[in-house]
Amino acid sequence: MKQRKEIKKRSKTSLKNHYAIFLAACLIAAFLGSEFSSSLNISSADDQLVQSIETEEDFQTRVSGITWTDVLEIIAENGTDAGREVTKQTEEEEIRESEDGNPMFERSRGVLANVVNQLSSGSIVVTLVAAIASITGSENMGVLILIILGAAINFGFWFFVINTFSVAMRRVFMEGMIYEKVTLQRFLFLIRVKRWFKASRTMLLEYIFYTLWCLTVIGGIVKRYSYFLVPYIVAENPDIKARQAITLSRKMMKGHKWECFKLEISFAGWWLLGAVTMGIFNVLFTNPYKIAAFTGYYAQLRVQAKENHIEGAELLNDRYLYEKADEMLIASKYGEVISVMESPEDEKEALTGWRGFLANNFGVIVMRRQQDRMYERHQAEYVRIHELIDDVQGLAYPTRLYPMPEEERRKLVQSINYMRHYTVWSLMAIFLAMSFVGWLWEVSLHLITDGDFVNRGALHGPWLPIYGTGSVLILTVLNRLRQKPILEFTAIVVLCGFLEYMTSLIMEIVTDGMRWWDYSGYFLNLNGRICAEGLLVFGIGGLAIVYFIAPVIDDILRRLNEKKVMTVCATLMLIFAADAVYSQFYPNTGEGITNIEKNDSAETAQKGITGRSDESASI
Repeated sequence: MKQRKEIKKRSKTSLKNHYAIFLAACLIAAFLGSEFSSSLNISSADDQLVQSIETEEDFQTRVSGITWTDVLEIIAENGTDAGREVTKQTEEEEIRESEDGNPMFERSRGVLANVVNQLSSGSIVVTLVAAIASITGSENMGVLILIILGAAINFGFWFFVINTFSVAMRRVFMEGMIYEKVTLQRFLFLIRVKRWFKASRTMLLEYIFYTLWCLTVIGGIVKRYSYFLVPYIVAENPDIKARQAITLSRKMMKGHKWECFKLEISFAGWWLLGAVTMGIFNVLFTNPYKIAAFTGYYAQLRVQAKENHIEGAELLNDRYLYEKADEMLIASKYGEVISVMESPEDEKEALTGWRGFLANNFGVIVMRRQQDRMYERHQAEYVRIHELIDDVQGLAYPTRLYPMPEEERRKLVQSINYMRHYTVWSLMAIFLAMSFVGWLWEVSLHLITDGDFVNRGALHGPWLPIYGTGSVLILTVLNRLRQKPILEFTAIVVLCGFLEYMTSLIMEIVTDGMRWWDYSGYFLNLNGRICAEGLLVFGIGGLAIVYFIAPVIDDILRRLNEKKVMTVCATLMLIFAADAVYSQFYPNTGEGITNIEKNDSAETAQKGITGRSDESASI
């Protein structure tokens, strides 16, 4: 009882320190169905199948929520044409329903809407069957191959993800016992040590053994606790053989099954509270609390196994999961990291005053001085070793001390140093370059889809300033977020979405109600001014600009004569300014430029996000 209370006390401390990532781990497990699936009280309505199918030539259906399996059955019994007709009816019905509902969820236009419609209606199944049939010459063979392929994909997903996620999750909990920082990257631990397949195979064998024991009277209950430690053992040493892991778990649990059962039963009160709250409390607290407690319990049994010299205990060889390494050992493995951390930072002290304000908050410098170059070299080194600093400081698990070498992240963006300062002239060049790229993109898109060359945008020159403006804003306003790609992506989506929405609103006001583009009918649109697929493109493109395109442009400029760069940039900006002033009085208009009307046809909408070019009129 005393030991149990101590284990649960330590687990609460661990849960408090790592609540967010522990909660995320358990939620992922629940959604995958590997564990805690009963905690998600998610009800789903039963799909209504096809009510009647007459013959291949004449059939009628009433469909509400048709599944891919239903589509395959229809094709197998009545042919591809019947399946195509059913999915077409389903898609039309779903589009009508979306039009009658919230406009935000309309699905009549856009690439994303088309994808959603094909997936939900099952028309993609018809397409795949038809493609396979064209090769094999048999629709039945197409159906059979698709069924086999689907089964293989389902098994592969179960084998590599659902079956193995319990191991990855426990690794996260184990590192959280003594370390202050556990990142999302630790879910990929098995990949970084190149043992994901081996761990999956071990968990598959454990699953098979347990399933066979469940066929006996009490074997399932006993073996549940005999194999209880397998995911923990594999999480510590994924290189262990499957039978070794199973045997070691069985030996470590000998004499502890009843003890483990009582520890599990001690959570009964929490589970009851979870039942009262419709599973919400279980999701938010009990599930991560339980795993944290059993992780501590495993650590205790591990100590006992080592002390009692249980056969196979020597395979539990990751000592730094349970104790922090001494400074001498860290110094020997992380020498270059420590060197960068301890390097003089006098260069930082030079970036003070208004220069320091611009550099630190917006990543902008007026002119590149020697101090700035020194600072950027230091930052480049810092970015390279950034993920290892926590290891050195004892805040995170020291990956270089693991018995098997972990593959350290190697990113191209690290080699080109995205944590740099951009001069005013570099930002001008990036603005002009991305404005030209945006113009080239929209002109090319219109040429491909309509076969006509159209000078897109309200200006007369080859530039769409909305693209350049967005690029510069991403580089400056979001400067402090560059070390966090996920947060950077989110911020880019928000920033660009706000820019596009406000541009649409302002242009509508100043033009007496004229709408220069309209996304009505696009899936997940907001008042027709912005849409999900556009924001997704913004997010991906913005990341490319931050981590690759802008640094490459800046590197090219650095190799050139600075005075010549300044002269060219200034000249082009003057030409651009003159074009902007002229276009205020004589804007570029005409077919394919200003004929963006509300409720365009679906075909026009499929061309992509092309109406955005005329936002340049507001810049």
